[in-house]
Parts: sequence; C-alpha cells; structure tokens
Amino acid sequence: MSVSYFTPEGIEKLKAEIHALRTKGRAEMARAIAEARDKGDLSENAEYDAAKEAQGLHEMRISTLENLLANARAVDTSAIDLSKAQPLTTVTIKNLGNNTEMKCSLVSEKEADFKAKKISVSSPIGKSLLGKQVGDVVEVQTPNGIARFELLHIALM
Repeated sequence: MSVSYFTPEGIEKLKAEIHALRTKGRAEMARAIAEARDKGDLSENAEYDAAKEAQGLHEMRISTLENLLANARAVDTSAIDLSKAQPLTTVTIKNLGNNTEMKCSLVSEKEADFKAKKISVSSPIGKSLLGKQVGDVVEVQTPNGIARFELLHIALM
C-alpha cells in the first residue's frame, strides 16, 4: 500500500474511527451473533449467517483502516511552500466561465469531502492546480466541456 498524506486532524479522525469500530462496533457484532444463535438450529438460521457475514465485513473494514493508518503520514504545514498550490493548502480559484470564486482545500483522496470544500489532489481540478502559482489559469475537462479556472490565492489550511 502506498503512503497517504494527511493533516494531523485527519490522522486523529482515522484513529477515532478505528477505536469506535474495535470497541462499540465489535460489541454490536457480538450481540447480533448471540441473538441470532439463540434463535435455533444454526444450519438453517439465515439471520446467524447474515450476522457472521456482517462481522467479517466489519473486521475487513478495521483491517483496511489499520493498514491505511500504518501508511499515513502527517504533513508538517510549516514546511509547505505557499508559492505553489500543493496538498494541504487552501486555494481560491475563479471560474472564468461564470466569474464565480470558490475557496477549497487540497487534501488526500481519503480526506476529500466536497461539502466541507476539501477536494482531492487526485481529482481533475486538484490535479490541474498542483504546482500552479497565483495568476496561473488551468483548464479542466468536465462533463459540460472545458472549464477554465484562475488561481487567485494560496494559503495554509
């Protein structure tokens, strides 16, 4: 698995999710299996089979997150060069088609959340902005054609 770069907050969120899945989640899985087991013959108990499958998926999610955490690296924001757009910077861009401005943070794929204005560096817009400086214009292929954006400002998250 490759290294993923996170904000310190992103790593803490990942740790919290793993903790919740290990404690509360596993307890809920055990309770569901126990309830299904109490309903009779296990060879003909679809509820038991479903509970065991849910437990397997739950454990797989824990394993996936643990692997992600093992390969996660927190980025030192004091070392970020603000002359170029890069991961963990917040950029202000202007859509040259409709003159609207948008402020968004460039984050790893795992931390992307469009509602929170966090876009992935591997998304089409994120890829096009990486390495660009204030004043640069980028073109991004969208379902409606080419969109042009001007990079107005770069700041730390």
